[in-house]
Amino acid sequence: MQDGVRVPAVCRVRAARVPLADVYLEFLGGRCRPNTVRAAAYDLKVFFTVVARPPDQVRPADVLAFITAQRTGQAGGHGVLQPVTTRGEPGGVSAATVRRRLSIVSGFFAFLQARGDVAANPVPRGLPARRERSRPGQGVPLVRAVRRLPQILAPAEVDALMAALRTHRDRAMVAAMVLGGLRRCEVLGLRLEDLRFAERRVFIAEGKGGRQRLVPVSARFFAAVAAYLDAERPPGSGRVFVVLQGPHRGQPLTAKGMDVVLAAARRRAGLEHATCHELRHTCLTRFQPRHEPGGHRRDARPLCG
Repeated sequence: MQDGVRVPAVCRVRAARVPLADVYLEFLGGRCRPNTVRAAAYDLKVFFTVVARPPDQVRPADVLAFITAQRTGQAGGHGVLQPVTTRGEPGGVSAATVRRRLSIVSGFFAFLQARGDVAANPVPRGLPARRERSRPGQGVPLVRAVRRLPQILAPAEVDALMAALRTHRDRAMVAAMVLGGLRRCEVLGLRLEDLRFAERRVFIAEGKGGRQRLVPVSARFFAAVAAYLDAERPPGSGRVFVVLQGPHRGQPLTAKGMDVVLAAARRRAGLEHATCHELRHTCLTRFQPRHEPGGHRRDARPLCG
């Protein structure tokens, strides 16, 4: 259930014949966003399709074999691997994807253990290390992933992208990310009452982890929003950003719709990269003041959410 609504069937794992996974997803639906539940459903389906065992028969050896299968692409020929290319040779999924899937699987078995359905969590916390006696609990991680720095846009690239946008709505959405550091879901979730023009702040009602926050945003964002509300936005929805044309005119804009807008602007601007995530990181890296008056370093964590 989420806000009194059952988890959609698309989020269930019945294709992998794991009824307990559906119970877990119902539980997860009360704590997480729908997209998180969908991602968890897919990851659990991948795991149980590859392992081909019911939850009470999964052992640590099965989890380790799953890791190998995912990283090498040698097993699981059921459409559950997403091949990546490393030096021109096909392989399995990325290390980051394997880590995410292990986290979901571990959370699932922890839930079953709390319910009494399994005696122990079969996902190892790590591999034993030589210093295990002197540093207990600090073993070798099951999967090592490179922590890559996020790509950001140069000021000239931001200007080129903004110039390639064709509507006030699109310029306001991009400005919210690149000047306010908002996530895509936070931009699309904005309601009219969340815009505080006098304060030049935006209220985020449902941030990551369910946290709320007030975010200061540049006057350029509010100027673009004002022009959009005055000249373009059709009535109907309580959401700020809506569809402007076609049969869905006036309905809330979707994530797919925003991605289409951004991809078209990126092509017109001649940019190789400019995702919503990169726009947010560009704000947090380049366009936020690093120090408060008096020389004190500014804490960006409240802004990041």
